[in-house]
Amino acid sequence: MPAIVDESGQEVSDNQGGLLVMTQPWPHMLRTLYGDHERFVDTYFSKIDGCYFAGDGARKDEDGYYWVMGRVDDVLNVSGHRLSTMEVESALVSHEQVTEAAVVGFPHELKGEGICCFVTAKDGGSEELKKELTQHVRKQIGAIATPDQIRFAAALPKTRSGKIMRRLLRDIAAGRESAGDTTTLEDFTVLAKLRETEE
Repeated sequence: MPAIVDESGQEVSDNQGGLLVMTQPWPHMLRTLYGDHERFVDTYFSKIDGCYFAGDGARKDEDGYYWVMGRVDDVLNVSGHRLSTMEVESALVSHEQVTEAAVVGFPHELKGEGICCFVTAKDGGSEELKKELTQHVRKQIGAIATPDQIRFAAALPKTRSGKIMRRLLRDIAAGRESAGDTTTLEDFTVLAKLRETEE
């Protein structure tokens, strides 16, 4: 049985980001690591007592659907502070106007790494909503998590299986051409539109 919990293992409310755990065994689950059972227990069962945790952050919507938002070990180093991208994404999607968000880092002269948020908004987005979302993230997490950039997008670049291609978003945020394999990208027009809004 899946559940979304906070760091202390308490279930969170609908549309609030948290840690995706399994509270009960399921068919075909991993039972050990060959020759290193202690590592298996430490890796998957030590974070949340009595639950299996593989390192993913997620939220559950009001219809009971689970949205996997990304790895919680995907961190940004902002002015010497380590911030989880999932934490910032959770704050953004908790806003009523936001349907989807992806957060990536980009090189920043003063902070070392800046926070760039790609957001899909119900109304398409506006300067007013940018300010509102910036304040919303500050209120939810703190001043250190203040986004440096908020970019609105009708859709985010995803693989055919629905995974957001953060590597491409990092390239866009850093203002560089995307290198590497893009054959798994589901819709190339999404990337082209993001490039257009950048220019």
